[in-house]
Amino acid sequence: MNTATSHYPAAPASQGVETRTLCVLVDNEPGVLARVIGLFSGRGYNIDSLTVSETEHEKHLSRITIVTRGTPMVIEQIKNQLDRQVPVHRVVDVTTAGPALQRELAMVKVRGKGEQRVEALRLADAFRARVIDASNESFVFEITGASDKIESFVNLMLPLGLVEVSRTGVVAISRGPEGM
Repeated sequence: MNTATSHYPAAPASQGVETRTLCVLVDNEPGVLARVIGLFSGRGYNIDSLTVSETEHEKHLSRITIVTRGTPMVIEQIKNQLDRQVPVHRVVDVTTAGPALQRELAMVKVRGKGEQRVEALRLADAFRARVIDASNESFVFEITGASDKIESFVNLMLPLGLVEVSRTGVVAISRGPEGM
């Protein structure tokens, strides 16, 4: 759900808008994702990134990772409202809970010949992007890392013949031996 336009509730001038990554542990059952997402859309909060997958098969639990923006007060409201939802077991703001890792995967298609093709390959090597498909006229690169790294790679590919980008959204996990 990477969207070009955003809607955020008005914030007092003294409180800046912050980007936060929330991990939400929920029952893996039909309709849960729709209810969680409905909480955001019903209150006018934007979702910059969304990923979800079953992570605890025996317990039938899924982990939803949401990147959103808001004032500290708005983020606190979002966390409290998520916590009150019935299928939600836990909500963790990994941005503030301690050291965490955040990564994203993207596939980037670039069309080009000659010098542009050579430059695209050189940049891909510098960014540690892998070629996962190649033809005489195009490449598809796979790149993983922080969202700003992927954004930089995509911006550098624009003048070289960027055709298409597909991104997974952010996944996050806390460092250390404790689980969510």
